[in-house]
Amino acid sequence: MSSLRQHPLGGGGHQLLDYLKRMQAENPAFFYAVQNDNDHSAGNIFWADATSRVNYSNFGDAIILDTTYKTNRYRMPFASFTGFNHHGLPVLFGCALILNEAESSYIWLFRTFLQAMSGHYPVSITTDFDPLIQVAVAQVLPPTRHRVSTGSIFRETRERLAHLWLSNPDFETDFRKCVNESETIDEFESYWPSLLEKYCVMDNEWLQSMYNARHHWVPVYLQDTFFGEISIMDKNECLNAFFDGYVNASTTIQLLVRQYEKAVLTWHERELKADYDTINTNPLLKTPSPMEKQAASLYTRKIFLKFQDEFIETMANPATKIEDSGTITTYRVAKFGEKTKSQIVTFNSFEMKASCSCLMFEYSGTICRHILSVFRAKNVLRLPSQYVLKRWTRNAKAGGFSDEHASEFPSSSGDSVTVRYNNLRQEAIRYVEEGAKSIQIYHVAMKALNEAVKKVAAVKSQSIGTAGGDTVSNGERDELIAADEDVHSYQSAEEKQKKIRELTAELETTNQRCEVYRANLLAVLRDMEEQKMNLSVKVQNARLSLKE
Repeated sequence: MSSLRQHPLGGGGHQLLDYLKRMQAENPAFFYAVQNDNDHSAGNIFWADATSRVNYSNFGDAIILDTTYKTNRYRMPFASFTGFNHHGLPVLFGCALILNEAESSYIWLFRTFLQAMSGHYPVSITTDFDPLIQVAVAQVLPPTRHRVSTGSIFRETRERLAHLWLSNPDFETDFRKCVNESETIDEFESYWPSLLEKYCVMDNEWLQSMYNARHHWVPVYLQDTFFGEISIMDKNECLNAFFDGYVNASTTIQLLVRQYEKAVLTWHERELKADYDTINTNPLLKTPSPMEKQAASLYTRKIFLKFQDEFIETMANPATKIEDSGTITTYRVAKFGEKTKSQIVTFNSFEMKASCSCLMFEYSGTICRHILSVFRAKNVLRLPSQYVLKRWTRNAKAGGFSDEHASEFPSSSGDSVTVRYNNLRQEAIRYVEEGAKSIQIYHVAMKALNEAVKKVAAVKSQSIGTAGGDTVSNGERDELIAADEDVHSYQSAEEKQKKIRELTAELETTNQRCEVYRANLLAVLRDMEEQKMNLSVKVQNARLSLKE
């Protein structure tokens, strides 16, 4: 298919390519590819650094493709693949510049992304409304559930029905209410024709096409699929959380790299802060329940607070048994005084499994108040393991691809340099995090690291002349030219030793940064404690004043 819009890359593009080549030379796991790159002037570009690829191995079950950014000068979309980490924070998987906005470009983009991620398919993908993207997703990611963001549907509807917006100010409110507040499919199916009839738009082609595609964007039809959002009420109207404030319509290609690195660093620091809060502070428990205590020890702080909210709500949402067939028991769960709004929970006492009509667990991976209410009724004191998704726990980064959805991710990749690199890097990150917790642990860790470096150097020296050089190649040469196809081999022991020294220095720098982060965080916590103490003194003085 011919491209719809074609944009020359220009001088800024050459700067970007130089940056990508330099990053790949510094780190073999840095992936980039250029489509139809005959003269470096008209090819679409994709890249993903090593951290992004590791992020995907942990949190790539639900991804978001944001194509809303366009530069004024070249009018080319800057696209980003993102998701949510174990703290519910945005996490980056990869970026792209799409110079040729055509179906073939997006097909290439998804194939390249899949290649960079070792052939693992996501469970779900969320994109803005774009027929070209929809075709590409269906072709390249057939096992993946495709969702179109409601925000892009609302924007598109407003543009296409501008006359209706102006003549009927209430239409937008009613339209959003129909989409976002329908709790069941029956509710939506009843509300939609009433909406169209109320505003006399029964024959509108756009609204009819949106109704035909409702399974791709109306939230109530998507609740049975995991999208990695903490709450089913998020509705996902905005996709640009990761680069919001860093990339906008005026961002040039020359400035893009700098803003990209700023955004990556900022979100990394926020993740470190969330890690620190989870590991070093204890959440306030509101009940003596062993289940609440268990959840506090398993989940990250933000996910635990979400669980805690649902757990506390069980007190106002009792479970009433409506059917008992032995092993399977059915309950109706409703809030006191709201019998018309209830959820149905079926509980299998033999398998310790429950399913709820709200489908919150299927959608977000966090357990709902309705199932928790049934657990209370059945005296289930601890969370069954199947209701604790690893991707929401403190140990989310331990191991490889997310265990919960492993069977849903076909993969064509075998063992490779990238896999070995990612595994080693993941263990190194955990080692650094532990080693930076105190100055004593830091010195022990550095001593062990130096010994490990010597052992690795010895083994590498012995292997020279027998094993040859490993070839770093993450791609095949077809319509794309991937930097991962470059051969990286070190022909002499001197070069190997030099590389080891460089990596050791890099790790030392990382350790120092972690120590700085730790000191800064401790300072923040000390300030908070001082503020709490000052407030406590003020409250006590105020009480004494009242008594006098």
